[in-house]
Parts: sequence; structure tokens; C-alpha cells
Amino acid sequence: LSVAGLPRFTSQPEAATVFQGDSEVMSCEVNLDLVPFTRWELNKAPVELSSRVVVLPSGALVISNASEADAGLYRCVVENVGVPKTSEEAELQVLPENEVERRLKFLRQPVPVTKVIGQSVLLPCVATGYPTPTVTWMLGEKPIEESEGRFELIGGGNLQILNLTEEDAGIYSCLASNLNETAEFQAELTIQAPPMFLKKPANIYAYESMDIIFECEVTGRPPPTVKWVKNGDAVIPSDYFKIIKEHNLQVLGLVKSDEGFYQCLAENDVGNVQASAQLIILDHDVAIPTPPPTSLTSATTDHVAPGTSGGPTPSAPRDVVASLVSTRFIKLTWRPPAEPHGDNITYSVYYSLEGTSRERIENTTRPGELQVNIHNLMPDTKYVFRVAAHNKNGLGESSTPLKVATQPEVQVPGPAPNLQAVATSPTSVTVSWEMPLTGNGEIQNYKLYYMEKGMGNEQDIDVAGLSYTMNGLKKFTEYSFRVVAYNKHGPGVSTADVVAQTYSDVPSAAPQNLTLEVLNSKSIMVRWQPPPPGTQNGEITGYKIRYRKVVRKSEIVESTIGAQLFQLIEGLERGTEYTVRVAAITVNGTGPPTEWGTAETFESDLDETRVPDIPSSLHVRPLVTSIVVSWTPPENQNIVVRGYAIGYGIGSPHAQTIRVDYKQRYYTIENLDPSSHYVITLKAFNNIGEGIPVYESAATRPLSVPDPSPMLPPVGVQASVLSHDTIKVTWADNSLPKNQKITDARYYTVRWKTNIPANTKYKTANTTNLSHMVTGLKPNTLYEFSVMVTKGRRMSTWSMTAHGTTFETTPNSPPKDVTVVSKEGRPRTIIVNWQPPSEANGKITGYIIYYSTNVNAEVHDWVVEPVVGNRLTHQIQELTLDTPYYFKIQARNSKGMGPMSEAVQFRTPKASGSSGRPAPPNPNSENGFGPPIGKPGHSGSPTQPLDNSILLIIIISVGAFTIIIVVIVAVMCTRRTTSQQKKKRAACKSANGSHKYKGNSKDLKPPDLWIHHERLELKPIDKSPEPNPVMTDTPIPRTSQDITPVDSTMDNTIHQRRNSYRGHESEDSMSTLAGRRGMRPKMMMPFDAQPPQPVISAHPIHSLDNHHHHYHSGSLASPTRSYLHHQINPRPLATPISHIDRANSAESVRNTPSADPLPVPVQPACTVEHPEPDSATSFLSAPPEEEPSYNPPTAHVRPTHPLKSFAVPAVPSSNPTFESPALPSTPLLTQTGPASQLHSVKTASIGTLGRTRTPMPVTVPSAPDVPETSKMLEDAESSYEPDELTEEMAHLEGLMKDLNAITTA
Repeated sequence: LSVAGLPRFTSQPEAATVFQGDSEVMSCEVNLDLVPFTRWELNKAPVELSSRVVVLPSGALVISNASEADAGLYRCVVENVGVPKTSEEAELQVLPENEVERRLKFLRQPVPVTKVIGQSVLLPCVATGYPTPTVTWMLGEKPIEESEGRFELIGGGNLQILNLTEEDAGIYSCLASNLNETAEFQAELTIQAPPMFLKKPANIYAYESMDIIFECEVTGRPPPTVKWVKNGDAVIPSDYFKIIKEHNLQVLGLVKSDEGFYQCLAENDVGNVQASAQLIILDHDVAIPTPPPTSLTSATTDHVAPGTSGGPTPSAPRDVVASLVSTRFIKLTWRPPAEPHGDNITYSVYYSLEGTSRERIENTTRPGELQVNIHNLMPDTKYVFRVAAHNKNGLGESSTPLKVATQPEVQVPGPAPNLQAVATSPTSVTVSWEMPLTGNGEIQNYKLYYMEKGMGNEQDIDVAGLSYTMNGLKKFTEYSFRVVAYNKHGPGVSTADVVAQTYSDVPSAAPQNLTLEVLNSKSIMVRWQPPPPGTQNGEITGYKIRYRKVVRKSEIVESTIGAQLFQLIEGLERGTEYTVRVAAITVNGTGPPTEWGTAETFESDLDETRVPDIPSSLHVRPLVTSIVVSWTPPENQNIVVRGYAIGYGIGSPHAQTIRVDYKQRYYTIENLDPSSHYVITLKAFNNIGEGIPVYESAATRPLSVPDPSPMLPPVGVQASVLSHDTIKVTWADNSLPKNQKITDARYYTVRWKTNIPANTKYKTANTTNLSHMVTGLKPNTLYEFSVMVTKGRRMSTWSMTAHGTTFETTPNSPPKDVTVVSKEGRPRTIIVNWQPPSEANGKITGYIIYYSTNVNAEVHDWVVEPVVGNRLTHQIQELTLDTPYYFKIQARNSKGMGPMSEAVQFRTPKASGSSGRPAPPNPNSENGFGPPIGKPGHSGSPTQPLDNSILLIIIISVGAFTIIIVVIVAVMCTRRTTSQQKKKRAACKSANGSHKYKGNSKDLKPPDLWIHHERLELKPIDKSPEPNPVMTDTPIPRTSQDITPVDSTMDNTIHQRRNSYRGHESEDSMSTLAGRRGMRPKMMMPFDAQPPQPVISAHPIHSLDNHHHHYHSGSLASPTRSYLHHQINPRPLATPISHIDRANSAESVRNTPSADPLPVPVQPACTVEHPEPDSATSFLSAPPEEEPSYNPPTAHVRPTHPLKSFAVPAVPSSNPTFESPALPSTPLLTQTGPASQLHSVKTASIGTLGRTRTPMPVTVPSAPDVPETSKMLEDAESSYEPDELTEEMAHLEGLMKDLNAITTA
């Protein structure tokens, strides 16, 4: 609001004089609002305004190019409402021009002015002086031409601009100049523009909980401010009403009360505009119209088509969970509704702050999507979420509200404000800052980062305070600095980089490459290069040249300005030697000078009254597309040579001419044609002209055509396998002479890879020989090799491939994933499972399971359980209940054993269905447990003595029955023919070669199990056996001392047969009841060859008395042991058992529940080629699972039995691959050692594992394998000769005598 007052004159016109043709300004200053009402009068008559006479915006009158008509009395008049007001009169005198020089001065200069677009402006600029100045204007760096139409110079030099545009804004310069002086003044013209809409808000339909945006884009100068108004009330920004993208209004989570009219108001200093739009919130069953009508009222919903709602809507989504919760976003997941009622189900997530009713909505991006990410949440804030599904019928039920709190945000410091970096010296900068405004806790320290600009290797230093001075910086170098504050939560927000440059200093190095060139007898040209960049220490402002005569000490100094790198020193004396040095200069001073350079002026000046002589020589060297020209100067050095002219062309030297400096001695003519003949001329020239030319010709070389024929690839590539990781590759080269001797610089490249389709990565190696040793290969892996030859730039293709498979080696890793589980329904049986080793290094041929109750026991004290082939599971039976066992497994291939796995513990169950019942007399019954370990069983130390008479009767009856059976067997053996024996041996060879039987072989019959001995050992009967052996608490004693000693006479021949069966049995069970009960005991099988080292077997070993192990002719034999127990299993034996004699086994077979055939790692009885000749482990076949028997499993070095065998003599092995020589065959097996009793123990011993034991001499008999058959006795199929039978009969006679002696006793 402006209140008009009485007109007042701030200044009155003053009297003035002006020369004709010059300019003058009459001042009259009034209130600015009265300037439009101001006019001028001359001699009380209105002044006629023109381009020469102008009124300025301030009200002053400008008279340019004055004349006598302009003289008179001037006054200004203000005509407003009321009586006009006049100023005082002032006289203007016009003087004739006296042509005396007057200084240039401005009477009026431009001032800053602001105008609105479309208006006009007058920029004053009045200058006076003599000669009369001319005025020009510039906008920025661009001169303003009056011809542009809107620009006009009036009143001498005032610039008038009509119809202003935004492009007219800028800095205007007024330049006044005459012949003597030039002056300039500047002023800024600011153009303003009222607000204008680029995009107005549009009407919006929406549903509750949706987010909407009213768009409002405006422009103006200065930029307008935008406000939003709803129904006349200002919209205050909040969490739900936000101003985004400068001017747009966003409303989050609509509610019904958000409906209404919204206005966008834009305003700046020049004006304001407004635009409005309506927001209508529809019910969910009303469809949003497209496009919306231009005019909206609250009644528009009446004619909006409602959505289809004819069918059922989905039920609520299930299991809504927040699967990911962060500080500012939450990820929700859910399951589809139980009743979706259709396909293409979409979902909407509604969420709100806990405690508020305003919900927001987030929709899934595609049908069927069961998750959504909610962004832009507040940290450490509780939100309520619910999810609803949509089908074609509409929105379904909402899920149960889910409350989720976002995580709190770690409060780190904000940026440190007011960061400043100020150079304090050429090598130091002081950096300072203030405490962060948002420290979020105590600031612990600051980290100052600095970096030389343009280098990229940022360094940092810890600072405790708010400033730090960096020392040791480079001089005159820009550095950037930034600061990060640290609190207990970690680093905060970094500041922006600030840049500071260290001060300059004097150069620290001298200029480089100083050269002196004597031009004539009185001048020397000095040339140099600047100091190295890192030593200039500032901007080089010039160079200081010092020179002197060599014989004098006084110096003359000349200086250059700027970056000039040469200086001509003139006025020197003829024939005088001068020394020169140069130093660089900065604003800080002069740096170190160069070393003195020396040059001597000529005695006399060179002659330039004639042209130079002919160059003394010219040489050319042609290339493919260029010719190198070199020459020497004319012989007469007294004539000035200013340069040389080179002419060249095909056939003529005048096609092109090139001029070079007189110092140059060679030049390369480029861009010539190949295979072309050029003529070249060279002439020296000076200011007089060109001298005599010298000619030369040259033919450019032809283009080199690459050899189209590639090298021949190597042939005959062969891969020779040398070891498990080395293959030697050899080849021949057809491009070499017949002797295959390499005399040139060729080399060969060998490449190889594993022959796996997925593997395309080759490895390569170069060699100059015709073979290469490839090492570092994987064992048991097929590789392919190919070779190529390279000679210079020629190379061949790859040769044909050769293949080689590396040898196997022992596994490098143990079996993996070893697990032990109890077999369901059989608590004494466990199942061991495992996976093959990751580095098998060959085909796995078997595994060995070690188990023990003492995890710290030595390896030879563990029980060994062999597994054949690549089976990955195995059963172990008859373990002790409620006992912890430890299991280890090692893999085996044809090269040997791999490492053992880690021990796996397993505890057997506490209860067994049969543990409460006493063991029946027959050891082969269902619960046929062996004797308790560590307690006497049937081993000759009975705990319940029987009446002697009853025992005598039992012995006699058993002995009589045994005699009858022996006689029957003897008769049957005589009927056996040689052909049948050959058949059986042939079958044996076949069976042992394949290691498995296919059905029951009818022509393989078992021999007699005990009559092959010349003498039978009978046990004394001083004690009766324990009828009911029970389980021991210690299933695997570590040494034989843990077990009660037993009678040594127990180890007679019959006992050996009895121990060939699966379980231990009491003496009462050693009757033919076993045959009547149909038990199928396992039998021991002989081997032809046995390796010299002790053999591992997985079955218990009964004690052998070394003293009584030979013939006991003077002792009483127990008749209860002299029966013939020939119950034979009809199931064929899967694998022969490593044993010394057919029938005199000293071990009970430890049967495994596997039905698969097991390989025998020693050479079998028949001479067949065994695939695994170097293993020292005996593998046993599996018993029927329906006949569990307790048999304490052990692995032991078998003591060889001393009884002589009269089996078929050994046949030398025909297998040449068996590397371990067997011991020589002996008729009598003798055992050396102390006279100590051995006991039935469970131990594991491997001769190769480091435990020292004396090797036992063994026989190597060759006897047929004994398969199990259903017949008890096959006398007619006996494989023995009559002479052998004669010996057996002699044995029977001795037996009868022993029985008679027993009966008499």
C-alpha cells in the first residue's frame, strides 16, 4: 500500500555549460513513484524529446550533441493530482568547441535494474570529453547491435531495450572510448516473470486407503512458492500429506474426510496464479470411471458403473507373517485363502500406524503373488498390517491384523558443518570444522580424509579435536579434504570435499635440456625445457639467463617473461667462448640454475651472398609404404644453410616438396605406394635461393603376403601312462627331416583336459622337444591330449587326440557320512551306512569296518569287518546290549587302503527280546549265543560239575555213534573216482575265479571235515562244560589276560571243526542233535596260497595250547568231543576262507549278514587269477538272517595248526601278478612260541599295521573249495584216493584204542 504525498524534489537542476557537439545531463530527482509524472521545460516551454534529448528513468534530462538551440533556462515540472509543482530554473550555456583535449568521464553510468518480462528498459550511459567519445554496449562477451530491432542507442549512449524477454537478462557493459582513453562500466539487468502453470492438478477418483498425488508444476522468475489449500484451509505437511517433487501434493492412506477441493497456489514477487481439482472417494463396489468427467461433484457416483459382485469373494489370506523386518521396510508373506473362489487372485496389504485409523494400501504386482515389500516406514515404529484378496467378484475378507515394529535405526553422527581448509605454508594446510549438529551421542573422534587431487589414493588420519594441520604436503598442489565423525555406533555422514592448494615456492630443480646454438659471430641461441613438473612449486613466471665470457667472472643477466623456452643472446664478441646457465622464476623467487653450458662464437660470419653447395651425400632406405632419406651437409661450411628441400615422386622428383630445418639430417617420406619407383632430390637453401640438387631413386618394397599354407600338425600322438599322476606324450613332426631333428626356432604346444563332456577347460604347456611329461594329473582319470606346432607367425591346427588313463593309487580320503543305526526288531544287530570317499583314486573294491568299545585302543585291538565291492551299507550282528561302540571305515581299491574315517559312536539298545531266556543247549538255535567273553564256557573250565558216571555214559554213547559214522564215511570214500575228483577241482577253479556261485553246484561236494588228519587230539574230561553260557559285561576284552584260562586240550581236531561253525557251543551241544534240528553251520574254506604277512580274519579265535597242540598220545581224550559233526549248510558258500588246512580251522567263522559275494584278498585255493592280489584280509560270507547266533567277532593273526594235513599237495600258483611270495609248503605245521595258553579273545591285529609278530610258517595246500550242501554226508562223492583212505583207517584204529581206554577207565 502506497500513500501519495506532496511532490518533493530531492535535487534541483543546476546551471551548466557544454561545448557544442558534447553531452550534458540536467538533474531533477523526485520520488520514484512521481517520475512518470515529471516533464521538462526550456524557457517555460515543454522540451521536445527525441533520440538526441532523452529523459532518464531517474527523471534527469540528457542532452547529447548539444547545439546553440539547446541553451536556455531549464526546469522540471511534476504534474500529479492537484497543482503542478516546478523546480528551480537552471541555465545551460552552449560554448563553441575549442578543440582542446578534455579527459574522458562519465556523466551517467548504468545501474542495476529489475524489470518484468514484456516491459521496456533504458540503461543510461552518458560520457563526455574531447575528442568526442563513442559508446558501445556488450551483453556478456557479445556486442549488441542496434540492428537487432529491440535494441536502440538514444541520447548519445543510452541503451533502450523494448519488449524484454528472459534471454535479455545478464551483465551489460558500457564502453566509452576516444582516441586517447577507454572506460567501461557494468550493470546487471534482471528479468522477472510471473508464475505460470506447466501442469495443473486434475480431478481424482479413489478408494479409501489408496495413495494419490495431485500434480502441480509451475514456473516463474524468481521461482514461485507453492501452497496447497483444501476447502479453503491450508494443507499442513505431515506423515500423510507430503509435498513431493517440489510442488506435488501426495496424500497417503485416504480416508473419507480427505474428500474435497484442493487448490494449488503459486506466487512470486511479480504475481500469483491458482488452480483447483476435486478428490472424490468412492465406495469399493463402485468402479473408477475412465476418463473422469471434467467437472466433479459429490453426485457423480450416481452414474458410475458399479463393479460386478454376483459371486462369492475370497476368504481371508492365511498365515500372514513379517518375513523380513528392517529399519524402514518390512516384507510380508502369506498363504492363499482357504476358499479363493476363482483364479487370478490378487492381494492388497493395508497398513497403518498403531493407534491411528488412517490406512495405506500396497497391492501385489501380479496375480498369485504371495509377498509384498512395504517401504518408506519410520524406524522403531509399530505398524498394523492386514491382507485381503481380490477375485473377479471383488474384495474378500481381511486377515487378522498383524502388529510389527520396525527396527531402531543406528544413530550415527551427521556431517561436520563449516569444513574449511586453508593453506598455511608451501607444505602444510590447516583443516577445521565444527561439531555435527546431530551427534546422536558423544563424538568419540574424527577421521580426516585427504587426497592429492587427481591421484585417487585417499589417506586418513584420526583427529580428536575440531582442527588439524597437515604437514609434509607437496608444494603448490591441490588437496581435497573431508571429515567423518565417529560415535559409539560407528562412522557418521561424511562432509562434502573441500579443496585447498598449498602455497607456491621457488622451484626446487633447474630447467632441463639446456642447449646452446651459435648462430653467427655475435649471437647464440639458448634453448631449454622447464623443470620437472613436481619441482616447479608454482607457476613459472619466467626464466633468468646468466652468461659470461669464460675468461671473466662478471655476469650479464637477461630475463624472459612467461613460458618462453628460448632466448637469443646478441651483441657478443667474435671468436669468444661464453658460458650460459638458466634458472626458473616463480612469484616466490628464482630456483637453482642449470650447469654452465659453453659455446664459442664464430670468428667470422658465414657467407649468404650465394646459394649453398650441393649436399655431400644422400642415402635412401625404401620400406613398403615409406622411404627413409638421410644426408650430410655441403662440404663448404662457410655458406649459410637455412634448410633443405626434399622433392619426390613416381618417376619425377617434382611431384611433392618438403622443407626441413638446417639441423635435420634425415627424414621419412610417408604414405607411399608399395612396389613403386620413386625419384628423390635434395637441395640446400638459404635466403638467396636453393642450391644444386642431388638425386637418388628407390623402389618401395612389395606388400608382404602371408604364407597361406599353415604348418602341418604333429602326427602319431601317443600318451604313455607312467604313474598315477604322470603321462608322457610323444609325437612326430612330418615337416621335419627324417631324423626328426629340430634345427629351427619352432616349438610345440601340448594341451590336455579330462575326457568329460562338461569340461572344456584345457591346460597347455610349451616345449621344443618331440615329447612332454605331463605331471600333476588326477589318479584313475582319462585324459585326452593334442599337440600343435608354432614357427614364427605360422602355426598348425591341433593334432588328433590321444587318450590315456592314469594309474590308480590308494584313496586319499576316508569314506564320508558314516552313520550307525540299530536294525529294527533286532537290537543286537546294527547297520553301518557310509558314502564313498571323495578322492577314491580308483575303483573302490571294498571297505573295512573297524569297531571297538574303546575309542583310544590301538588299531590292532579293533575288530575288523570286511565289506566287498562298492556296497555302502553293512550289518554287524551279535553285539552286546547297552554298550557304546566306536566305528571307523577305510576304503580299499586295487592299490591298497585309504585313510580311516573319524570314529563314530553308537550305543546298542538296553533291552533285547531274548536276553531274559537261558541259552538252549544247541548253540545253533535261534538264540545260540557263544560263550561269555572273559568267562569260561565250554572251554574246559566248567563251573557246574556233573556226576562222573552220567558223564561217562554220555561219552561212551557219543563215541559209539561217532565210530559208526566214521565207518560209513570210509566205505563211501572208496567209491569215489578220479574223474569225479577232477570235475570237482575244475569246478573249484571256476568258482574261485568268479568269487561267487550261481546256485548250488551239484558236482562240488564237501570233503570230510575231520578225517584228513593222521591223528586226532582228544580232550580230557575232568570237568564238564557250562550248560548255559551267559553274556559277559565286557564284549571285547583287549588282551587274553582278561579271559579265564581254558583247558588246552580243548583245541583238538574236533574242536577245530566245531569252531568252524558260526557260534560257540557248549559241549552238550556237540551232538548230532544239530543235524536233527536242521541247523546250517558255516564251514571254513581252505586257500592255496597265503601271503607271508599275518592274515586278517573277522572271526573269534579259540585258545591254542602250544604244548598240547601236537599229538597227545598219552592223554585221555574226551569221548564227548570225538563225534562227527557234519551238519552242512545247503546254501553255497559265497567265498572261500583263508585257512591253512581244509578241516583244521582254529577259528570260528564270524558271519556277516550280507548276501553279496565278498572277494578274497589272498590267492584262492584253485590257481585262478585274482583281481586283488595285494590285500591281506579274509572276507567271509553271510549267514542266513533267520539264524542269529552270538559269535564274538574278532580279527586275529591266525596261529597255524600243528596237525598234519594229507590234502592234495599244493600246486604252484599260476598267477604271475601276485607279488607276495607264499611260504614254502611243509608237510607238518609247527608253531613256535612260549608254552603259554592262548584264550578265546576278541582283538584286531593286522600284520602290516606295525605290531611286530613272528610270522608263522604255513602250508600252501591245493584243495577244492567246500560249498555248503543240504546233505549231511556225501560219502559217494568223496574226493580222496585209496591210499589216503588207508591212512584214515589207521587213524580210526587209533581212535578206537583211545575209546577203549576211556571205557576201561
